[in-house]
Amino acid sequence: MEKWMIAARKADFNRIGQTFSVSPVTARIMVNRGLKTDDEFRQYLYGDLNGLHDPRKMKDMDKGLACICQSIKEERLICIASDFDVDGVFAGYILWRGIRQCGGKVYVEAPDRVHEGYGVNERIIRQAHDRGAGCLLTCDNGIAALDAVALAKELGMQVVVTDHHEVIYRTVTDEKGQEKRIYELPKADAVIDPKQEDCGYPFKGLCGAGVAYKLVEMLYDAFHIPKTYLYDLLPFAAIATVADVMDLVDENRILVKYGLRALSKTDHLGMQAIIRHSGLNKSYISAYHIGFVIGPCFNAAGRLDTADMAIRLLQTEDPMEAERLASDLVELNQSRKEMTVTGFERAVCMIEKENLNRDAIMILCLEGCHESLVGIIAGRLKEKYHRPVIVGVETEQGIKASGRSIEAYNMYEGLNECRDLFERFGGHAMAAGMTFKKENLPILRQRLNENCGLTEQDLVPVIHIDVPMPLDYISESFVQELELLEPFGKGNPKPIFAERHFQILRASIIGKNQNVLKMRVRNDSGISMEALYFGDIQAFDRYVEKIYGADEKNRMYAGLPNGVDLAFTYYPSVNEYMGRRSLQITVQNFQRIQR
Repeated sequence: MEKWMIAARKADFNRIGQTFSVSPVTARIMVNRGLKTDDEFRQYLYGDLNGLHDPRKMKDMDKGLACICQSIKEERLICIASDFDVDGVFAGYILWRGIRQCGGKVYVEAPDRVHEGYGVNERIIRQAHDRGAGCLLTCDNGIAALDAVALAKELGMQVVVTDHHEVIYRTVTDEKGQEKRIYELPKADAVIDPKQEDCGYPFKGLCGAGVAYKLVEMLYDAFHIPKTYLYDLLPFAAIATVADVMDLVDENRILVKYGLRALSKTDHLGMQAIIRHSGLNKSYISAYHIGFVIGPCFNAAGRLDTADMAIRLLQTEDPMEAERLASDLVELNQSRKEMTVTGFERAVCMIEKENLNRDAIMILCLEGCHESLVGIIAGRLKEKYHRPVIVGVETEQGIKASGRSIEAYNMYEGLNECRDLFERFGGHAMAAGMTFKKENLPILRQRLNENCGLTEQDLVPVIHIDVPMPLDYISESFVQELELLEPFGKGNPKPIFAERHFQILRASIIGKNQNVLKMRVRNDSGISMEALYFGDIQAFDRYVEKIYGADEKNRMYAGLPNGVDLAFTYYPSVNEYMGRRSLQITVQNFQRIQR
């Protein structure tokens, strides 16, 4: 079971609540998110587009802008070297649309995930040169493309790199025996990446599309294009930010908040079509819908086909084509879901059979799995086993693998110490991709586990409870107040509340797929409420039966008096059905706590 911990940060919650017209509970949640000053509280609750940082503070922004402006004015073709995931596709679209708005000639090219792998490559560069492109502009990649950028320069092209990934480095030991990092940058005309050590931009957490948005902001300013045209690009920066699992803090929070608002009113053909075919209500699109519905549809193109389908959906001005492409993407994503479930189940069998979960860092190679799915499978295994996971598949180029990590382990730094084993490698603290020879797999497994420094405590999932709160406190006005804290996501998780003792008055399994546990629960104060659980119902049943016995579990499902008494973590909401509104909670975690 998880370890439950109550956040214990101290502050004058009553004063904060009175100052900003929120409850002390909401004030406490904000403090738990690391906010300390009144300016931080104000920006968190009411920050707007005026609070975005000045893009001119980004290193090489002026140089990159000069290159793009020169190409536009001299009518030179610009090749945007994108990537195949949501962030790359949307970053490419933002740049494509921005440059076209300024009168430039431009096209987008993304690598083939299966045959070429991540990032700008020789094929893209030589094709761009053959088409007469005078400028190569990368987005969501390029910071590690030393050889590709060198080739483009050899061919006489201007090169502007925009990226958000970590700068690659090698570790050397100086004459005093101290380790020192030597950073290696591509020899481009401009390298725009806030992760550079000497970049003065105050926020390092932008995604690739966020960096692209900043460049277009400067471009529109240079060509005297009104801000309203820039704000039309907000939905695309927002979608990429959520889909790339960036922290929803600082200006990411503003980009997503205002991007979601703009998305609800968008007249963009491609976005309208994908929203419609996904069965969503355009008037209410949340960060959840981006991360789990819309984002995966765009990602499916680059995973199972090529990113070209997603790029065309964003670029098309033909309503019929938009409908066809959106339908194809949704169907492709459904296939991806089914393939992912199969791959995940096979991975779990392999882990249990070979006892791989004894390792602090699990590394496995799946047979017959589509290589584009290994990252998703690694992420699900990480959630199940709560440890860093690397999943690979054997290809003609060797083992192509993707890793997902936990907060306690910086995967990029760990893998960087083993980079001599890789043909290709890149990523950041929580995720990475790599290609290596099959014979290096056991060596990689041994070296990573010997040097990871992870303890048993690091591998126990911790549930951070914001506020222990009885059902008595929940009201419609409080649920509405919690909406001030949105958008929720990485870096700004949905608040977690908890109460120690719930009697389950009755329970039933509902839903088309029989995957929702609906309960009527009552706390020690006698307040009763509907509770929904969307997790593993079989695991819930096993736990109840283990603690209380099969008879008590059966009585619970029959709605008879029973002894089942559980603690829940939860989030409150308002359920509206046939004109009736009622309060309910969504249960996230459960365990028994002795009285």
